[in-house]
Amino acid sequence: MPVPDWVQDAIFYQIFPDRFANGDASIDPPNVQPWGTPPTVWHFQGGDLRGIMQHFDYLLDLGVNALYLNPIFQSASNHRYHTTDYFRIDPRLGTMEDFRAFLDLAHRNDVRVILDGVFNHCGRGFFAFNDILENQEHSPYLSWFHVHNFPVDAYSYGDARDYLGWWGMKGLPKFNTATPAVRRYLLDVARYWVEQGTDGWRLDVPNEIDDDSFWAEFRQVVKSANPDAYILGEIWNPDTRWVGDAHFDGLMHYPVRDALLRLLFAGTLDIPHFAEKVESLLSFYPRENAYAMYVPVGSHDTERLLTKVEGSVEKAKLAFLFQFAYPGAPAVYYGDEIGLTGGKDPECRGAFLWDPKYWNTELRDWVKTLIALRKQFTALRRGGFERLCMDVECGCYAFVRTHADGNVAMVLNAAPDERRYCVTAQPAGWQDGVVLRDLLRAGNEYVVSQGCFELTLPPWSGTLVT
Repeated sequence: MPVPDWVQDAIFYQIFPDRFANGDASIDPPNVQPWGTPPTVWHFQGGDLRGIMQHFDYLLDLGVNALYLNPIFQSASNHRYHTTDYFRIDPRLGTMEDFRAFLDLAHRNDVRVILDGVFNHCGRGFFAFNDILENQEHSPYLSWFHVHNFPVDAYSYGDARDYLGWWGMKGLPKFNTATPAVRRYLLDVARYWVEQGTDGWRLDVPNEIDDDSFWAEFRQVVKSANPDAYILGEIWNPDTRWVGDAHFDGLMHYPVRDALLRLLFAGTLDIPHFAEKVESLLSFYPRENAYAMYVPVGSHDTERLLTKVEGSVEKAKLAFLFQFAYPGAPAVYYGDEIGLTGGKDPECRGAFLWDPKYWNTELRDWVKTLIALRKQFTALRRGGFERLCMDVECGCYAFVRTHADGNVAMVLNAAPDERRYCVTAQPAGWQDGVVLRDLLRAGNEYVVSQGCFELTLPPWSGTLVT
């Protein structure tokens, strides 16, 4: 069961369904907030599947070819991590017919779709847990969860004491996956949605189901339904346990994001340690898994990119540049490309602003260009990786992606002023006299001389050269 080959070519776009676009006001909840209202943990703003379909041209124009949707199954919460029915599309998002139409639209345009699988815990309204609340110690579903005491109290304030809840939350009872019936149920869910045509799963907190046999069986079930399905694990720290034939194809590569933002914003990582970090992470995993990592610079669980870099468009552009040049599948969190801002949850989950007057068009054009270049150059998707230079004092870091179809180098200036760099060309195989062109600054060319090429970069900027 190899890693799906298509993931190396994927450019993901993550959508938080309630906040992307409202395409059918008739299914909004009665207390829906006006679109664009500051987001809260409790309120809905009416985003739905038809909204995504109505704005699919926007996604195609941007150039993405894979979508990751936060949970879409029935739930009482706007983020839908409190699942109450895993076999039903949340009515606030649409119907099964809407979902099939959405999948058909995506696939007709060669766009893959992966869903968020929340299999560690469910919502209090899930049928088996609801039965426990109704029947207490007489419920036939006691073994589905980790119940400690009776009567089971799930709705008063405070942490869960009568049963195990995720992070102690009463609203998120944790499944007991050691129970065969629970395993069968969850694996049936995993198989069902792949059989419906989805292209894989992003798995929420899979490390909290600390059971290798469960994940081995999960992989077998998913891959038997579709050998080309992508299995992505939300693992925040480097750990080889979670990739391979018994676990996942790739992980959400938060360690790369952390290193990048520490370099650009926090000032707690200098160029040598940044280079060591991103290069060691690349060699830490088997190549097929390293190239199947999902590489984010923002997500529904983090501060918005532009907020994280204190509103610096230059630093945001540099973050995107590195992300699109580094091995793995780059992932754009909806709205980051137009400069949406916001702190951690729930602020990072604001509504997409569809009036272009609110867009940072410079940032969006930059992301669109990077997507086009990644599609154009095989090296940026599938090429090898070699460091070209690292200048401790000058803030320079450069590497080359190598491929038989042509090499592409990335050079970045992580310094607050303009710098001129001499970048070695030998690891890229560029000999003296070769003329290199700048892919992001039209008209700029560099001649290799004495084994290197020279270029000048503005503060907090970078470019691609071929």
